[in-house]
Amino acid sequence: MERIIRAALPHTPRRRRRTVAAVLTVATALAALPGAPAGAAARPGTRPVVTRAALDPQLVAGRGARVPFLEQEAENASTDGEVIGPDRNAYTLPSEASGRRAVRLDPGQHVEFTLPAAANAITVRYSIPDAPTGGGITAPLDVAVNGKRIRTMTLTSQYAWLYNQYPFSNDPDADLLHPDWWITECSCVPAATTPYPSIEKPFRPSHFYDEQRLLLGRTYRAGDRIRLTAPARTTAAWTVVDLLDSELVGPPRVRLLAANVLAFGADPTGARDSAPAIERAIAFARRTRLPVYLPPGTYQVNRHIVVDDVTIEGAGSWYTIVRGREVALPSPAPDGSVHTGVGFYGRDAADGGSRNVHLSGFAIEGDVRERIDTDQVNGIGGALSDSTIDGLHIRHTKVGVWLDGPMRNVRITNTMIVDQIADAVNFHTGVTDSLVAHTFVRNTGDDGLAMWSETTANARNRFDHNTVQSPVLANGIAIYGGTDTTVSNNLIADPVREGSAIQVGSRFGAEPFTGHLRITGNTTARAGTWELNWKIGLGAIWFYALDRSIDARIDVVGDAYLDNTYNAIMLVSEWAVKDLYSIGDVHFRDVRVDGTGTSVVSARTAGSASFENVDARHVGAVGVNNCGSFHFTPAGSEFALADLGGNDGGWLADWQLPNTITCDDRPPVVPPPPPSRW
Repeated sequence: MERIIRAALPHTPRRRRRTVAAVLTVATALAALPGAPAGAAARPGTRPVVTRAALDPQLVAGRGARVPFLEQEAENASTDGEVIGPDRNAYTLPSEASGRRAVRLDPGQHVEFTLPAAANAITVRYSIPDAPTGGGITAPLDVAVNGKRIRTMTLTSQYAWLYNQYPFSNDPDADLLHPDWWITECSCVPAATTPYPSIEKPFRPSHFYDEQRLLLGRTYRAGDRIRLTAPARTTAAWTVVDLLDSELVGPPRVRLLAANVLAFGADPTGARDSAPAIERAIAFARRTRLPVYLPPGTYQVNRHIVVDDVTIEGAGSWYTIVRGREVALPSPAPDGSVHTGVGFYGRDAADGGSRNVHLSGFAIEGDVRERIDTDQVNGIGGALSDSTIDGLHIRHTKVGVWLDGPMRNVRITNTMIVDQIADAVNFHTGVTDSLVAHTFVRNTGDDGLAMWSETTANARNRFDHNTVQSPVLANGIAIYGGTDTTVSNNLIADPVREGSAIQVGSRFGAEPFTGHLRITGNTTARAGTWELNWKIGLGAIWFYALDRSIDARIDVVGDAYLDNTYNAIMLVSEWAVKDLYSIGDVHFRDVRVDGTGTSVVSARTAGSASFENVDARHVGAVGVNNCGSFHFTPAGSEFALADLGGNDGGWLADWQLPNTITCDDRPPVVPPPPPSRW
């Protein structure tokens, strides 16, 4: 699939029991932001450029997940291929790439990285074309070190390339999934339009990337050269390389005093189903109070392993892999699932849930290639109180970790969740006193990290020191209702469409925000996407009142919003409820804004916010775009700003206070320069 369509997709419902909102306007394309010209590449022999989320690491020091690898962007390496991007338009290969740029290789071309430190393992993030009729292809990628080929990776696009309207299709030739929905392409409801509009196919391609890990077989030194070549024999018309992560992986962890699954008949070659053997080991371990040990190997598991009061340890996520197929059920399950697949699940909360579960040191690899929201095909699920998840690597499941409460005290740490069809982590319904920390997320099909207080409020949870990169749809971190929540020290970059780096939303039927919401010490980059429903640009942080007002105390302290596509900060109510709901009691302090395509603050709601020591530079439009609730009264906007002092950069001028109307509904975008040290 060589042609990428630039199109618009309404932000349709993400899960069951949601209604479809009509799209009101036609989306326009984003302006490509500045960067290296197409075809530009690093010269041979240049020193390695190590980044974090495609940024200078000093710009994000102390923020994001603690990870064992070093990231190098392909556009900074030596190549005879073509640098593509930058581009922030949805449905393009560069828009979903880290840093919005990547390298395209034709057959016979290469990209070469210089190792910045000793390494014996690499991760390659890449894209190759889909099959003409969907379903993906495979293609080789040669790996050479210092000019000597050592491995050939087999790349696949079987887990990439989604099309069409929510919940998407694997068929590039599919007709509209919902012809009775408003779509932006024709500014119409196709089923109610005569003549029926012509919709170009493939319609709205997305989710282009996948990644693959490779142990190199020995340790190579800093300065050694890793060359990735799309060989002349490749079956792919092109291969796009986004980045390379290099890592020095330690030896496998050995646990001698444990219920070793091999003793219970597990097959480490992956040829036979190991689920019964693992369950026998779990039963024995519970009787003897021993941990379960999964030695190095690949274990085939094609259904849920139910866990309660047990510790399961692997030899490390590079060595112990639990892998399974997605299996169609003979009839739908009571929860609506039509498939099952590999996963470790606590008991349902309605049955008392599970507790004292500890999972560590292995990988979970699923086989999910389509989005069916009723399916329980997540890496980890159920209710897990007083439990820990540490050092896992989860990919190709629907959601990495979806926890349904009520439940309490789960800690997810030092885990990688990549290439998901939907979220990476979701605390759903009455999850309390829980934590996600030092967890790395990349390439989700929905929110990266979410707390969703549906029916029962979540309380006293924290997302701390996590990295979320390139969510294809929706937000990096999303908080939907709840009590006394903290979002701190995270790094969020490159949301692609209809979302922000951080969203605070009264939506999806969530319980109200109460108590205190603290958003502290986070850094966002290249965030704030084009909202296709509204035909406006969002903010890097986005407060959204849809179901009710947001009136809990919210403190945003110490954040840095870098290279914002549109606004740094947006506060908005849905048009249909703008006279019913408001957003107030929001306080910004010690915040830095480095580059906005439009404004620092965009207010499209009634309410208020205060600002203290908020510094901004490279602002593309008026500092405060204050539309209020669009009544434009003689008394000014319905949204008021309080200047508490120390706001540098001239963005918050006296004449804008407290509620001067400065509304430009869709201001032109002025791309900012790349962020730099303050």
